[in-house]
Amino acid sequence: MNIKKGDKVKVLTGKDRGKTGSVVKVFPKTLKVVVDGINEVTRHLRPRRQGEKGQKVKMPAPLWASKVMLVCPKCGKTTRVAYINQGKEKARQCKKCKETI
Repeated sequence: MNIKKGDKVKVLTGKDRGKTGSVVKVFPKTLKVVVDGINEVTRHLRPRRQGEKGQKVKMPAPLWASKVMLVCPKCGKTTRVAYINQGKEKARQCKKCKETI
């Protein structure tokens, strides 16, 4: 999975197509990501104490990682990721501007 927590991504398909946001959480086993402000669902919360009111809370739901694309922080374009070796470590590289991400 080439998307990590904190990356800026752009949504390619669905109701939020074209919007950008940062990745809040990554689920590598299910290949899903949670993006801040994207794919928001309404969750109804019950009152916990007597006299308290219930609430409707909007929260981002996971979406498939294949539906988002990484935005390069250097050139600002959506890009795929190439992996290169830097000494003993593996680094991600933008396919368009050839900068390490």
